[in-house]
Amino acid sequence: MSDGARADVTRTRWTFVLALPGLWVFAVLAWELSWPSSGQLLQLLAAAPAIACAGTGRRLCVVMGGLCALLALVPFDGAPPIGPGLPARAVNCAAILTVVCASYLTAGRRLRLVRELVRAREVAATAQRALLPPLPPRIGTVAPAALHLSADEGASMGGDLYDVVATRYGVRAVIGDVRGHGLAALATVAAMLGCFREAAHDEAELSGLLGRLERAHARHLAGRDPATDAAPLGPDAEEFVTILLLEIAPDGTARALNCGHPWPYRVAPGVVEPVVRAEPLPPLGLFPLPRALETTECGRLTPGEGLLLYTDGAHDARGVDGGFFPLVETVRRFAGARADAVVGGVHDALLRHARGRLTDDVALVMLSAAPPRASGPAPSGPASSGPAPAAPAPSGPGRPAARVEEPARPWRQALAPRRPAPVRPSAERPRSAAAAPRTAGDEASSHPV
Repeated sequence: MSDGARADVTRTRWTFVLALPGLWVFAVLAWELSWPSSGQLLQLLAAAPAIACAGTGRRLCVVMGGLCALLALVPFDGAPPIGPGLPARAVNCAAILTVVCASYLTAGRRLRLVRELVRAREVAATAQRALLPPLPPRIGTVAPAALHLSADEGASMGGDLYDVVATRYGVRAVIGDVRGHGLAALATVAAMLGCFREAAHDEAELSGLLGRLERAHARHLAGRDPATDAAPLGPDAEEFVTILLLEIAPDGTARALNCGHPWPYRVAPGVVEPVVRAEPLPPLGLFPLPRALETTECGRLTPGEGLLLYTDGAHDARGVDGGFFPLVETVRRFAGARADAVVGGVHDALLRHARGRLTDDVALVMLSAAPPRASGPAPSGPASSGPAPAAPAPSGPGRPAARVEEPARPWRQALAPRRPAPVRPSAERPRSAAAAPRTAGDEASSHPV
């Protein structure tokens, strides 16, 4: 639905809510005038302020309640204002005022609860975005796109995790699935993602990165007391997590380590197939990792191709007829498109298949080969005699900024302001600063403090 259509629907609903109390009062008065009931039917006027309070707010409730209370005192049967029917009309007026007071207090409490709910949702959304932030359009040599669907209603995160970072070793991605789903698995997700985002930049090999994740998972499950270092295991001690680590080198070569997770699909125009069919390692938390871990080669990612990482919630989602979601057939329809188009198409098809009722969390990460960056013209000018500055490493949101090392200055230039060189004949001068003899003091001063 477009924004204009949503605005029209909202305006129509608001108009109906405003007109409903007036329509109710008009219907009660028309019935009383057509078929007089000696004021008994006027008791239904008490529903008008309640409807106004529930639909719009307390101001309209008070206005409508006062109007209905005055109408309840009017003798519509032609009797004198002060007569035998006055006590009955007074009782109707008192009943309407009582409903107005109760509705006013109830509306105030409802408004406070609505404000608290809005604040709680804002806090939860901010925390979830901090834990699983959206991926930028480009990370290193890949163009990523991702989505996450939680099985818990009202939550945007659950037991599935993913992230993609650019490191000096290449683009590294992780996707995992914690035992269980929903908000109960967020603690394990936070522990795994926090460890990955730090260790991905420090560990040169995927085996070292996986070992760091295993130790972080063990510490999370143990929950030891820092004072005694021997607290009993908590209720999460039987949790396990499936992890897939993927590394894409600058030349497009991909390799992976898999602990109980589905292998990714290679997506190309007309082709959707698993990158490998090897048996994965057991999930983290069930058995210790072997000492020797060998990465699995996943081929080379060429332009126009991509890798689709997913959790089993996408493959095992059932429809109303009990059938599984056709993930491969759905991805094949969008093969060759951009990463966000593939993820968006799978998202819509999955929700239609499951009618919006998911029994497990779903995570999808599409990594497409990004087009090469446009390189500008080479700077003109005299060539530098010193070493060229190192190229900055790719950076992005949540990644450390690149640092460019500057070439060191000659030691005589660094010491010139403090100790000018003595004047000697030209025959005795060294040809360059590098050929001059170095003293012990000069050697000490050349090291940075």
